[in-house]
Amino acid sequence: MTATLLFGGLTALLLVSVPIGIALGVASLLVLIYSNALPVEYITQTLISAVDSFPIMAVPFFILAAEIMGKGGISNRLFNLANTLVGHRTGGFAMATIVTCMFFAAISGSGPATVAAIGGIMIPSMVKMGYDKRFATGLVVAAGSIGVLIPPSIPMVIYGIVGSASVGELFIAGILPGSIVAIGLMVYAYFYSKKMGYKGTGEKFTPQRFLKSLGEAKWALLIPIIIIGGIYGGIFTPTEAAAVAVIYALVVGFFLYKELKLKDLPKIFADSALTTATVLIIIGAATVFGRILTIEQIPSQVANFLLSISENPIVIIMLISLLLLFVGCFMDTLAAIIILTPILLPIVADIGYDPVHFGVIMVANLAIGFITPPLGVNLFVGSGISGLSIESLSKAVVPFFIVMIFTLILIIFIPQFSLLFLE
Repeated sequence: MTATLLFGGLTALLLVSVPIGIALGVASLLVLIYSNALPVEYITQTLISAVDSFPIMAVPFFILAAEIMGKGGISNRLFNLANTLVGHRTGGFAMATIVTCMFFAAISGSGPATVAAIGGIMIPSMVKMGYDKRFATGLVVAAGSIGVLIPPSIPMVIYGIVGSASVGELFIAGILPGSIVAIGLMVYAYFYSKKMGYKGTGEKFTPQRFLKSLGEAKWALLIPIIIIGGIYGGIFTPTEAAAVAVIYALVVGFFLYKELKLKDLPKIFADSALTTATVLIIIGAATVFGRILTIEQIPSQVANFLLSISENPIVIIMLISLLLLFVGCFMDTLAAIIILTPILLPIVADIGYDPVHFGVIMVANLAIGFITPPLGVNLFVGSGISGLSIESLSKAVVPFFIVMIFTLILIIFIPQFSLLFLE
């Protein structure tokens, strides 16, 4: 009855469009009142203790860094570099957009931030180049989801905290899988562009153009190198790396690219604070929800159920992936990680999956939720930029969804993609 009330209450609240953080908190409150197992004050205590953590401080810092970078002239320089590399090919503008999203993902660590920063520039530009608006928007929306795989990644930070895994190793493990997703999207963009007759820019690749674009973008490209190198080299922790990213973004924006102004800072801080508050409320409420699940022994029940279906590791991991894909359609990524990691991690450990590899699998599954209705955050951002309806955009992303499912299968069954740089 407790489980029914917990999940039934959450589902009902989500169906009437209650924000995910509030829905998790209210569902937990209903269970506490019904069961009387714990005092209601437990919710308040957990909301505070859940975010009173040094590693979680990385989240607001990475959010702030992403906002500063988005306003500091980095996006244009990254696109110029990407366009120099692939813009001359068939569908080159589309492929350059994907590469730009990949570069920006390696800076911002956020899917919606990538769509907002790159989509605002590239969707109108692609339409001017003759690309169909639905294709252009779907492309950016899908490519933006790479942001949670390529480091620094906020979902990776949360998984590392909840699953007691090394955040630095998770960052390293996400590089190749994120690149594989980007390559898959580029292959589809090439063949679609060839079919539709979308030509390249006409400017041939030359070493001189490449070196010039690389020189202009070098300060932006140094950011992920500093973050990953610093963490993996033991110079600073992920949280300290996030703080370094903020300082570096300010220096680049103010003094090197000189596109960031003092008058921009109040809005940057306000937007970052709003995003951070939303994220921390979700983290706190999801932690309450997850602890109630543990108290009610629901994780062990789910584990026993899955193992009763089959003991074949392939069958179990596919069932888990289907569950994550389904959850990703309805639940915020961070909430899903906090709630499901304690349930699923012991199961995959029993069937021989490395916790770091599973972290990449989990994030890759939930990344697809960014482009699937009804909660696809990237869809809403893309819709706001392009003016397309959610219904129209949802249809436009179907081919990209299929490509991402294919790349997900590769990530699941070829562990070396995730663990190569850790061996």
